[in-house]
Amino acid sequence: MKKAVFLFISILSFLGFAQDTLQTPDAFLGYPLGSQFTRHHQVIDYVEYLAEKSPYAQTKSYGKTYEGRTLQLVYLSAPENLAQLESLRKDHLRSIGYETGERETTQEFSVVWLSYNVHGNESTSTEAALKTLHTLVTEKQEWLKNLIVILDPCINPDGRDRYVNWYNQVKSTPFDTSPTANEHFEEWPGGRYNHYYYDLNRDWAWLSQKESQQRLPQYLAWMPQIHVDFHEQGVDSPYYFAPAVEPYHEVLTDFQREFQVTIGKNHARYFDQEGWLYFTDEVFDLLYPGYGDTYPMLNGGIGMTYEQGGSGRAGLGIINGVGDVLSLKDRIAHHYISGLSTVEVAFNNVSRLNQEFKRYHAQQKGKHAHYVLSGNKDKLNGLKDLLAQHEIPVTTLAQETKIKGLDYNTQKTKTLAYPSGAMVVNGNGKKSRLIQALFEPTTSYSDSLTYDITSWSLPYAHGLNAIATNQNLSTQAFKEKEPQQQLDPNAYAYAAERSSLTDGKFLAGLIKAGLRVYYNTVPLTNSGKRWERGSVFVLRGENRQAENLTETIAQIAQKTGQEVTAIRSGFSDQGPDLGSNSMQFITNRTIGILKSDQATPAAYGELWHFFEQQLHYPLKQLSDDRLSERFLKDLDVLIIPSGYYRTLLDKEGNNALMQWIQKGGRVVAIGNALRTFANHDAFSLTQKTGEDDDAKVAYGDQEREAIRSSIYGSIYNASIDNTHPLAAGYDKNYFSLKTRATAYALLEGNGTVAHLPRNAKPIAGFSGDKAIALQSESLLVGTENYGRGSVVYFVDNPLYRNFWENGKLWLVNALFM
Repeated sequence: MKKAVFLFISILSFLGFAQDTLQTPDAFLGYPLGSQFTRHHQVIDYVEYLAEKSPYAQTKSYGKTYEGRTLQLVYLSAPENLAQLESLRKDHLRSIGYETGERETTQEFSVVWLSYNVHGNESTSTEAALKTLHTLVTEKQEWLKNLIVILDPCINPDGRDRYVNWYNQVKSTPFDTSPTANEHFEEWPGGRYNHYYYDLNRDWAWLSQKESQQRLPQYLAWMPQIHVDFHEQGVDSPYYFAPAVEPYHEVLTDFQREFQVTIGKNHARYFDQEGWLYFTDEVFDLLYPGYGDTYPMLNGGIGMTYEQGGSGRAGLGIINGVGDVLSLKDRIAHHYISGLSTVEVAFNNVSRLNQEFKRYHAQQKGKHAHYVLSGNKDKLNGLKDLLAQHEIPVTTLAQETKIKGLDYNTQKTKTLAYPSGAMVVNGNGKKSRLIQALFEPTTSYSDSLTYDITSWSLPYAHGLNAIATNQNLSTQAFKEKEPQQQLDPNAYAYAAERSSLTDGKFLAGLIKAGLRVYYNTVPLTNSGKRWERGSVFVLRGENRQAENLTETIAQIAQKTGQEVTAIRSGFSDQGPDLGSNSMQFITNRTIGILKSDQATPAAYGELWHFFEQQLHYPLKQLSDDRLSERFLKDLDVLIIPSGYYRTLLDKEGNNALMQWIQKGGRVVAIGNALRTFANHDAFSLTQKTGEDDDAKVAYGDQEREAIRSSIYGSIYNASIDNTHPLAAGYDKNYFSLKTRATAYALLEGNGTVAHLPRNAKPIAGFSGDKAIALQSESLLVGTENYGRGSVVYFVDNPLYRNFWENGKLWLVNALFM
């Protein structure tokens, strides 16, 4: 017995010694934190060192970025907790009904998750994370007895290293604090974004990026009660912490609001002691579900954004607007204190956090009992896959059912028949609040002054018919898509629909494989099936050069998930035969994208990601200083992302780009890129202007007056000429997400492909009254010829944040039709 006690004391003595001798970040890195920026590999090295030396820390790699950098979590807790970490995790989920079985432990604890550096050039937070880690395992061990702190030191390593490497290359020695110094002006695209220039803090709900897709399973495996997202803002802004400002999403609870105040008051106590400036309850709201604060709130936690002044402009130090030097060391100190204060509040409120977390998840009744969806199978499968990542199950109707509820297409209560097999999402049950937020036809908000978009409903985004109902329904398990039947090697042709991105991927695969592909310009019936305009046909007789044609098509179909039909004969049952002039050849297109520092980085990145990670079709990146005949002659299509371009076209039409269009080139212009063409006399595109309003506005009312001319992500119902090749695969209506109020007049002739009708109003989301007036009879998608070439106009972004799935086929059509 004495030996056992002695051994136990010896272990404790050893542990205490280990903590005392654990190297600080300064000692390990060889420089004081704040004297230079730490590269990501150094961050990982210190995290691994700390986990190896301290019994209060464990690490877990949860993936790699697009550029191959490690994504890493650190688990901080008492050694006895880390020894049974998996059992504690399961018990935590059992407490809210997310795991079955008997409890395996008796420990009462709460989970805190701290996320740093989601925006790469907001680089202070990762530096603060290292200091926070060391302090928690050496000085705050008492807190770790009934807490599990999960710390992600850098959510966006690619963006961080882009910024850090740039800054180290351009900064002066010693660093220059003058606001006009070169080191305070990042080069395009800046370090904010990930590899594909995506804003990862808008991606929690849509999971378009590799980093988000790998992080969310880890988050859902723990379901923390508190989550903090550390950020930076302008150099002249004081520190911001919770509580957030209105609007809050309506499903959030009184406790979630109140506890933000509790945490904020604790921060204020420390900031007051230091005389640091801060603000709360302004600017940053909790409405949009893609944020790193709102998404945790919708999962029952306390989600918060902390904002330190600085961002990519501040570097190691900058003189701010009042003449003070804002140093990296000062910025680290602020994030360090707010992080520790958060953990402290959690430690002092474990029982309350657990009680309220259980209460949140016990309330499983949503606004609607069911959301029923029907439409294209590929679109349904795409939505199912997204929901699966959020651990939201789906079922299907067991038989055709007449359902009374709110019809998404009309925003009216109707009774409609939905077919057997229609998708059903249960609005009453686990994650009911998250489901309501993602599926609600319209978003309720207490204030129209918001930080982001105000509508995002998934049925509209995925182009599906939907109804929200409280009716009891008979459902069954979701049936996976049946595998493709073996294709007849002797078929006259092979055909596929074109009404989803899956179909677009298949088409791109066929073209990339060098096959000759046709589409029908009018509907036809052949081999027992009606083929709508734009369907894809590969004729055996036109592909004699292809070896193993049937096998090649089958492989592409399997890879893209496409259903292919073998066509028995070129003689159609109805409509044109397959040798008719109504069948148009789709040429192999070489596609380029304009890369310019005048482009919006996110707009450029969405297109880059779309080609490489979704369409899997070659894309040539062409910088604006190479817009010459030498480089343009190899392109068939040039995409111009949304941006503000000053010298793209010349007035005389003599520059290389205009001459290339005249000779047969096609430009696809998106968003603000349209202004370049609207301002040029050679093109008929015309920007609409609103009526002048001479009414005087009080100084204090200017912000609210401005939003009368703004659109914060509203959904509009557009009318489509679906006989036009650009509209292949679409019905006569299309729900578009508008994120700006800029409007253009309808094009003459058949150039208008999609438009907003007279007196159009948003069916969801906020649009100011002046902005609404501009949208009446305005262009959405159009095209006009210039010489032998053409320009395709997309007023709205068809790829917006990669979650507006139903817009992606527009872009495929613009490329290949």
